[in-house]
Amino acid sequence: MAEPGLYTDHLLAKVKAFTFEPKSGDYGTVRSIMDDVVQVDGLAGSHYGELLAFEGGHFGLALDLREDGVGAVMLSGSREIITGGFVRGTGHVADICVGDALLGRIIDPIGRPLDGEELKATAFRPVECPAPSIMDRSPVDHPLQTGLLAIDSMIPIGRGQRELIIGDRQTGKTAIALAAMINQRYDENTYCVYCAIGQKGSTVAQVAHTLREAGAMERTIIVAATADDRPTLQYLAPYAGCAIAEEFMLQGKDVLIVYDDLSKHAAAYRSMSLLLRRPSGREAYPGDVFYLHSRLLERAARLSDERGGGSITALPIVETMAGDISAYIPTNVISITDGQIFLEEELFHAGVRPAVNVGLSVSRVGRAAQRPAMKDVSGSLRLDLAQYRDTAIFAQFGADIDESTAQLLRRGERLTQLLKQRQDDVMTLAQQVAVLVAFGQDLLKDVPPGEITALRGEMLSYLQEHCEGTLHSIDTSGKLSGADKEMLVAYIKHFMEGRNAEPIN
Repeated sequence: MAEPGLYTDHLLAKVKAFTFEPKSGDYGTVRSIMDDVVQVDGLAGSHYGELLAFEGGHFGLALDLREDGVGAVMLSGSREIITGGFVRGTGHVADICVGDALLGRIIDPIGRPLDGEELKATAFRPVECPAPSIMDRSPVDHPLQTGLLAIDSMIPIGRGQRELIIGDRQTGKTAIALAAMINQRYDENTYCVYCAIGQKGSTVAQVAHTLREAGAMERTIIVAATADDRPTLQYLAPYAGCAIAEEFMLQGKDVLIVYDDLSKHAAAYRSMSLLLRRPSGREAYPGDVFYLHSRLLERAARLSDERGGGSITALPIVETMAGDISAYIPTNVISITDGQIFLEEELFHAGVRPAVNVGLSVSRVGRAAQRPAMKDVSGSLRLDLAQYRDTAIFAQFGADIDESTAQLLRRGERLTQLLKQRQDDVMTLAQQVAVLVAFGQDLLKDVPPGEITALRGEMLSYLQEHCEGTLHSIDTSGKLSGADKEMLVAYIKHFMEGRNAEPIN
């Protein structure tokens, strides 16, 4: 045991050797806290969107800058924050883990895993980034196949496009987005990100189950801020998902990102803004609610070859009330996006699914995002369907119609049945082309409308068995040559004449 004198001398030596190096920092104190919103005195040097460190290891986001303080929203631990507590500025903005380690995982907007497994991430990216400049972009002329005949033929979506899916509650908006994600499962260069904003936890679990059953979850990342999460997380969710997608885009990959939905995102931002005492405008939304979505959706782009050629294709979802697309948030998002797919409640309840209203749906990229084969067979499809639905309204009144009008109604009824499709029943380009060739050549005119959907599946199975080379040629080249079209017509005629007949030599 050491002598007491030696121990005292050792302590004195340590005290004499101690040097104090003061460190300057920007600190503030908590003035008040209410519903996850903290008012802080001080922090004059804080920046918008900066992470603030609170006592107890909790963090908040600075969203309101004043001369005498900062208004922040808490990311966690709001119940442990007390008035008078110290707050420190971190000097950097919120970030999110990115990279291949996230594939097949479900995380929240600040990177915490929600699927019960450990997450080891090595790369991070800020959730807020500037959109690519005009010179860094390429024209949107490469198609992104959704596998849904009604959309790929009449409302084509290109890689790098922002196509809004809009409609009332329970009209199949998420089903269309999931079908598009499922259709990317065999494309090794395409990844998917699904952002659940304000959805029920059971809904997110069902989405994950659907993708897993279809074999698409391995190339998908789900970012979820459920309805019982604080508005801050719901506000961050789409930006976090976009940051994850941008990491893949900068690697030259193609990404399909779904924002489900931006109506709840705007409502969460409104809640935060009102608590931050910001001036409210129309429908109590703050004045920058347009910028809220424009700075998000502008990050979707197709990069030039010099920047790697990657792309982000955005499918934002907006919910309407009673089909009113002239409401505040729908009109805002419509003006930002490159087109919209409008789903009509009446069509949905009539059994037409996807319930696409071709009159109010449009793709501003147009036929530039279609393969040549699809262009050849879908030219008048949209006009035929619109004429049928207009004429069918008048026919309901029992007025006398001539033979040409009756023929138009019969043709339109078969086309409507032909476009019906389940979300898991996605079709390749060649299969879609074959179906439209059969319709365009009037080879289905003698089939009762109620049997069209079943007949379509049997016909495609027959063509896959006996005409595989032609279908493969269309899928790989994207073109429909005269010889391929003649071959398809011949086999379809042979199928219609007798399903058990011998194949053509």
